[in-house]
Amino acid sequence: MKKPIWIAAMLAAICILTSSVFAKDANGYEIKVHIEGLRDTGLYLGNHYGDKQYVRDTIRLDQNGWGTFKGPDTLPGGIYLVILPNKTYFEILANEQKFTIETDTIDYVQHMKVSGSLENKLFNDHQKYIIEKSKETQLIKVRLDANKDNKDSVAVLREKLNSADKEVKAYHLKIVTDYPNTFMAKIIKTMAEPDVPEAPKDANGVITDSTFQFRYFKAHFFDNVDFGDERLLRTPIFQSKIKTYTQQLTVPLPDSLIQSVDTIIIKARANKEVFKYCVATLANFYETSNIMGYDKVFVHIAENYYLTKEAFWADSALQAKILERVMKIKPNILGVPAYDMHMPDTALKMHKLYDVKAKYTILVFWDPTCSHCKTEIPKLSQYYDSVKVSKNIEVFSVGIESDIELWKKFIRDNKLKWINVSDLYNNTNFRNYYDIYSTPVIYLLDEQKRIIAKRLDTDKVRDFIENEEKKEKAKK
Repeated sequence: MKKPIWIAAMLAAICILTSSVFAKDANGYEIKVHIEGLRDTGLYLGNHYGDKQYVRDTIRLDQNGWGTFKGPDTLPGGIYLVILPNKTYFEILANEQKFTIETDTIDYVQHMKVSGSLENKLFNDHQKYIIEKSKETQLIKVRLDANKDNKDSVAVLREKLNSADKEVKAYHLKIVTDYPNTFMAKIIKTMAEPDVPEAPKDANGVITDSTFQFRYFKAHFFDNVDFGDERLLRTPIFQSKIKTYTQQLTVPLPDSLIQSVDTIIIKARANKEVFKYCVATLANFYETSNIMGYDKVFVHIAENYYLTKEAFWADSALQAKILERVMKIKPNILGVPAYDMHMPDTALKMHKLYDVKAKYTILVFWDPTCSHCKTEIPKLSQYYDSVKVSKNIEVFSVGIESDIELWKKFIRDNKLKWINVSDLYNNTNFRNYYDIYSTPVIYLLDEQKRIIAKRLDTDKVRDFIENEEKKEKAKK
């Protein structure tokens, strides 16, 4: 799968721009750190940004293990990482700009002391509490597994798990209630999942809608996420929520994903930086995805947010590159009619793709000098010879080698008995219509020449055709 350089550059630029939008502060930030057990060594301050981390500052601890991260700018709010020489780290909150963290190398979290920062006191207390609760529930789960055949024990242990879960929720609620204006409260609310009511039942107690709870959960999944707070970008939580929504709560089909992507991006309009992040990250994910058909989602994002110029950070050069990519992908999106081609065969007889009469048309682009083609094309030929009649299959084979004799020799040597054509004079512009930047490339078309699969190998062609026939039988 092609990995466009322009998207990587764009994302890097977004990170830089996001970091630079904060005004200068005469006092800046000043985070004093003391780590017992370390001395005269380097220390890094980094921050989360989506599912990645970036280094923002570096210092050297003195002989007593003290050091100060200090700078003239206000640190953008978020979850930050203090990274030690052995690559381990502990997390802190950067919302207040001046505070002190003291800990040791034995246990960064449990032995941490915080001065001058309510946010970090709440954050560290929360970490300690969750660690202890996790240990408690893990022990219960071990006992549950050991007593899985004892019905009474299972019931008691499950009730203990439920109680532990309720205690965690109560702890979270207390933080949100007692400290509603803190970033820590915002983090807890963002992490929370919807409380799903019971599914509706009829008069006999039978559930009338088996999908109710799933649909409710998805519909309310972002209820507590403040898309207007860009500090959430500098936590791993925001990106995790987007990933869960698109990859676990959405049917993995392009049209369903487009609806979910639009839901996220529309909410993200509440803040320029959040909007920028969501559009760029989702465009990158679906353009570079190896999952067939996901490029349709990229085209949708590009056409509705980039090419409408709503993506305010995209200059004319970036927009031109995105438009070029869209123009190459759009003609070969799954479900659209394939672009017709009119090409000569080895005897200069003209053939049109749409003149091929078959239930399935395999459209293949290949080059006799390509090492992969030398193995894949003969393999495809063997499959074609074995099923062309029983499956009603035809192959429209496009050779892209300019050396005609070399092309003809490969056809003869491998006994390719299908329709062999070549664009001798480059009249069809097939590379743009079928996004041909490497070989071999195999498309599978239905009887109406709609694209039903693309960028396959022979084994996957066979699997797709078998699956299509199974679906037909199931319908009958």
